[in-house]
Amino acid sequence: MARPTPLSGFPEWLPDGRVVEQHVLDTLRRTFELHGFAGIETRAVEPLDQLLRKGETSKEVYVLRRLQDEAGAEGVADRSEKQLGLHFDLTVPFARYVLENAGRLAFPFKRYQIQKVWRGERPQDGRFREFVQADIDVVGAGELPYHYEVELPLVMAEALGALRDVGVPEVRILVNNRKVAEGFYRGLGLEDVEGVLRQVDKLDKVGPESVAELLQAEQGATPEQAKACLELAAIAGEDVGVVERVRALAASYGAGTELLETGLGELAALIEAAARRAPGVVVADLKIARGLDYYTGSVYETVLVGHEQLGSICSGGRYDTLASDGKNTYPGVGLSIGVSRLVSRLLSAGLVAATRGVPTAVLVAVSDEEHRSQSDAVATALRARGIPADVAPTAAKFGKQIKFADRRGIPFVWFPAGPGAEGEPVADALAGQVKDIRSGEQVDAHAGSWAPPAEDVHPRVVPAAAG
Repeated sequence: MARPTPLSGFPEWLPDGRVVEQHVLDTLRRTFELHGFAGIETRAVEPLDQLLRKGETSKEVYVLRRLQDEAGAEGVADRSEKQLGLHFDLTVPFARYVLENAGRLAFPFKRYQIQKVWRGERPQDGRFREFVQADIDVVGAGELPYHYEVELPLVMAEALGALRDVGVPEVRILVNNRKVAEGFYRGLGLEDVEGVLRQVDKLDKVGPESVAELLQAEQGATPEQAKACLELAAIAGEDVGVVERVRALAASYGAGTELLETGLGELAALIEAAARRAPGVVVADLKIARGLDYYTGSVYETVLVGHEQLGSICSGGRYDTLASDGKNTYPGVGLSIGVSRLVSRLLSAGLVAATRGVPTAVLVAVSDEEHRSQSDAVATALRARGIPADVAPTAAKFGKQIKFADRRGIPFVWFPAGPGAEGEPVADALAGQVKDIRSGEQVDAHAGSWAPPAEDVHPRVVPAAAG
């Protein structure tokens, strides 16, 4: 077989990287469950018409079809089945899941979901075509209290904060409220609110001058209106002083509206709660727009401090109409972490390390093939007590077996007791000696009672400097 050509955008971590990814996933899952979120999983495919409801996503959806479509009598491919696409996020599948199971769910329904998603975009640093997302959402039936818009970013701050001790940088959760933006734009006389939001969402990519030009060319804004939009986007801060600055700006342009005041009240409540529970983590940033058209209230983006050029690793917001069957509406609020994006930065920047890439804590040496069953018995006894153990693949010289363990980061090597006098079977097959190959210390041990230190039982993730 010829050497395969790598596919860009489809990350495959080495064992050490997988240990890091699994630690991140376990930490997120544990935190979500502490806050009452129930885990679910949805199918990988959705009807194409449903996937395309989320806004400007048609270029990103991978369509699913058989290599050879069935043909009818006239040789025309059968199109009776719905066209399917791989889901590019977990929010649209979750909305469908809620509608299909509404009669069996208790509302408000809190769920977390950790799955792979697929997105047809150009691969680059931190952006993949296949990646893992971890979502939390709360959905209500008919209504959803505003306090959930405060709770969710704080849960996410706690989850990411729980990773700080292994070397994950600080995070900043940037928040805004779509009611603020919509109220301000309408107060200015700009009616294409979704269009304005899409342009403002490009600020970090193209800069304010280009956004001003786009607002005038595509949304029909005057230079004065474009200037006002950019001034609003420039407002940021960690306290409720942000609200007064927006009010002052709106007054200067005569852009005050009732919707604007409603949004500012909600934004103030979020900032005040965050200042009490996670000071310095949640920051109001009026340029956060989230260009997707279904957000209706709070919107969030999250950056790693010192790695802002990576972009948002976690985003989301409030949505009121995404899950609706025409009679009933299930408003929700959610956040999604791009786990693969986060892990890729942790690994590429050398921020974290795994203590080893294999689960094995003890390699049981083999004295000779005739006595391999004794080594197997030792490994079995260790595993029965929850200690990951493996048996050496060959009965090589002990020095080579130690090197085998060392190359894999296995900290301990077990040497079974040898045969008794005149080749008699050993009295206790589970007895022997165990060596810590890091320190060289070797002691008598018994597989029914000996255990490695707790920190060596399983691979751990640590700051890279301690790896």
